Amino acid sequence: MKFQNPNILLLVLAGTSVTGLIFLGYNTNSFGYKEIRICINLTKEHQENSNFQSPQGLQYNQPGVVGPDGKVIAVTPWLAPIVWEGHFDSFLIDSIVKPQNITIATTVFALGKYTQFLKDFLESAELNYFVGFRVRYYLFTDHPEQVPEVKLGEDHHLTVIKVASSNRWQEISLSRMERLEKLIESRLINEANYVFSLDVDTKFYGRWGAESLGRLIGVIHPGYYQTPRDQFPYERRPESQAFISAAEGDYYYGGAVIGGSVKDVYQLAKTCREQLDIDKGNQIEAAWQEESHLNKYFLYNKPSKVLSPEYLWQDFKPHTNEVKIIRFSQVIKNYAAVRPNP
Repeated sequence: MKFQNPNILLLVLAGTSVTGLIFLGYNTNSFGYKEIRICINLTKEHQENSNFQSPQGLQYNQPGVVGPDGKVIAVTPWLAPIVWEGHFDSFLIDSIVKPQNITIATTVFALGKYTQFLKDFLESAELNYFVGFRVRYYLFTDHPEQVPEVKLGEDHHLTVIKVASSNRWQEISLSRMERLEKLIESRLINEANYVFSLDVDTKFYGRWGAESLGRLIGVIHPGYYQTPRDQFPYERRPESQAFISAAEGDYYYGGAVIGGSVKDVYQLAKTCREQLDIDKGNQIEAAWQEESHLNKYFLYNKPSKVLSPEYLWQDFKPHTNEVKIIRFSQVIKNYAAVRPNP
C-alpha cells in the first residue's frame, strides 16, 4: 500500500492547562512513532483571558438565528455556542459543574413600584434558577421594607442593598452599570465566580442552569431575532458613544440579562459606565440607555456564549416554532403605572 502522505502528525491536547504540546510523528516505513516535544506555554490564565475583539468598522454578513430550513442555528460566526433546548444535556452539564463549588451572584434592581415584581421573581427563581448551586442574590432597592419573605433553597442567600430613589425610570436604567461595577469591586470579586444581572419584572418558567455559564454572556432579544440589523433599535446618532451604523451588528441583545465571569462582567460594566459618563457630559442619552451601550460593547467584544430567546421572552408574545421552551420571560405590565415618569 502506498501512502500519499508519508508523515501524519497527531496533536494531543489534554486538560485546561497546557505547558507543552506533544506531536506524535507517524513514519510509514517503520510503522513507529517519533515523539517531538515543543514547549508552548498555554496556561489556564492565558486561555481564560483570551477573547474575541472585533475591529471597528469591519464589514461582514449579518449572522442568522434561524436557517433557511427553519432550524435554529447553534453557533455564531465566531464559534460561540447559541444555547437552545435540545442541544445540550442539562443533567450532564450540571453534574460536571456542581463539584467545582462555584458561586453565582445575581443582581436585581427593584426601585419604586418595581418592588411589586419581587415575589414572583424570587419564588420562580427558587424553582428554576441554578437549583442545587450556590447562589447569592444582591437586591438593590429604595424600599427595603417592601422586600417579601421568600423561602430560599439551600446555599441560596439574599442581600438587600438600599439605594436612593429616582424620579426618572431612565435614571434607574442608566445607573445600573455603575452599581454593578461598584458591587463587583467591593464584594463580588471575593464572593463569586460568575455574575448575572437580571431584570426584576420577569418570571422564570423553566430550568436555568450551568449551560448558561461562560466568560461573557449575551441574550438575543426576543423582539428582533429575525430582524435585519439595519432595523435594530441601536443608537444611530454618531454623537453618542453607543452609536452603531446601519451596516454593522450581529444580534440585538436584551439588557434584561447580562452575565459571565466576575472579571469579564466587571470590564463590561466599567466600559459601559465610562461611555455613559461621556454621553452625559455631552448631554446625550442613548436610545435605550444601558442596553444601547451593552449592544455597542458586544459588537466589538464578542460574547463567548449567546443565550437564545428561550432565556428572555415576553409574556405577550405567542410561542414560535423556534422557541420550544420559555425559561425566563418579561411579564405583562402597565408601564405608566409602574414607572415614576411616563
